[in-house]
Amino acid sequence: MSEAVAVKADRVALETYVRGVMAGDRAILARAITLVESTRAEHNVQAQALLQELLPHTGRAFRVGITGVPGVGKSTTIDQLGMNLVAQGHRVAVLAVDPTSKRTGGSILGDKTRMNRLAIDPRAFIRPSPTAGTLGGVTRKTRETMALVEAAGFDVVIVETVGVGQSEVAVADMVDFFLVLLLAGGGDDLQGIKKGIIELADMIAINKADGDNIPRAQRAAAEYRGALQILTPQSALWHPPVVTVSGAHNLGLDALWSHITGYRDKLTASGDFQKRRQRQAVEWMRDMIGDRLLAAMRANPVVADELPALERDVRDGRLLPTLAADRVLALMGLGSG
Repeated sequence: MSEAVAVKADRVALETYVRGVMAGDRAILARAITLVESTRAEHNVQAQALLQELLPHTGRAFRVGITGVPGVGKSTTIDQLGMNLVAQGHRVAVLAVDPTSKRTGGSILGDKTRMNRLAIDPRAFIRPSPTAGTLGGVTRKTRETMALVEAAGFDVVIVETVGVGQSEVAVADMVDFFLVLLLAGGGDDLQGIKKGIIELADMIAINKADGDNIPRAQRAAAEYRGALQILTPQSALWHPPVVTVSGAHNLGLDALWSHITGYRDKLTASGDFQKRRQRQAVEWMRDMIGDRLLAAMRANPVVADELPALERDVRDGRLLPTLAADRVLALMGLGSG
């Protein structure tokens, strides 16, 4: 195939993707996400061209991150919340993130099975957001997939994280609202999750607040309200509320969503909402610079030859890590070495 023919074929493929995604064609949207997920260089070029074409049609969805300890009922709650939202006329996309699993995608398939109603609803779209086991993967894959589903017309994007860890920080930095789901325990609630995650929360919801568990959930909520009093809120306009819900029984979810939309309305009116989005876009750029530099380093044959010896010297205490880093940068032509 001649170069001119190849360029024309790429352009036709790009236009097919753009039209299909914009039309909400689920099959083409799935293929576009697969293109974004690909690690092949030629696919990356095409994916970036696609995202650039779709850029004017992104950013219109409300992005909600949801996290919680294992067993808290995230999937059940998201399934019910999503069904409530589509019943109100929304189109809901769920992106599930698990940076801990490189090979199997973690519990994504299980999550999709548990979201059994949302998974088959034509107004919803559920997709794992693979990360190749890195926080950089969370940043790139999830953000780019989010842009695609927004361009496809989904106006609520829920990013579900698996477990509680560093990935939560990455997800909190790419969504508009960060919800932490917790369970009532035997007085150990405040020890069951890292303080850093609480500081990221725009709202805390104590789940499984139904039946005999209601008093325990209410006590846990009171404990967290007390804990939040001693933390500095991220915005002077918003003090994170603590609510009780039952995803399994659809209790409290309407009030929960009302809090979330109230947050959006309040910060939109002040201009803080747009400022947060702008800050996130710049952070995305910075994250990608680091990601691309790391990829370039690994692909550099000169660095590849010398890196094992440098790592060995650092590991054995013969070389200062900063000097080793300077040497790598010099090999890449980025430092004086």
